[in-house]
Amino acid sequence: MRLVVGRIGRPHGVRGEVTIDVRTDDPGVRFAAGATLLTDPDSAGPLTVTSSRNHGDRLLVRFSGVKDRDGAEALRGTNLLVDSQDLAPTGDPDQFHDHELRGLRVETSGGEDVGVVSDVLHHAQDLLVIEDDAGTQRLVPFVAALVPEVDTANGRMTIDPPPGLLDLES
Repeated sequence: MRLVVGRIGRPHGVRGEVTIDVRTDDPGVRFAAGATLLTDPDSAGPLTVTSSRNHGDRLLVRFSGVKDRDGAEALRGTNLLVDSQDLAPTGDPDQFHDHELRGLRVETSGGEDVGVVSDVLHHAQDLLVIEDDAGTQRLVPFVAALVPEVDTANGRMTIDPPPGLLDLES
């Protein structure tokens, strides 16, 4: 699975630097000199980072072979991707990458099938979007009290919802 870690914005200056809309929690690793990133569209890459630096609240990156403003402008809007298999495990058994959760089958602690995790939303509280076979979506806060078991190896998750959480009628 390919994951978006950034999006190329406007050029910065005349020597080929671009601004990056960062979409990763570890830009220091993803945009380190020597890192190679896949692209969407595929025809734009892969791109190899030659340098990166912070400029105010923006990340500026220079890629190998992009030597001027025109080359940088041609990359504008390109999504920068990594393969999910290249991501190191978090090292914490209670932390997961979003792609590890998507597709997990969800059941209640009583054994009732709820559906499949279709997305993970990050707002004030991380939320699991669980979709049943009919296409109905339910939001479940991703906290240990409500999600006591996540078994990525077996493709399943157990939730212990309080009364009413899964009821759409109320």
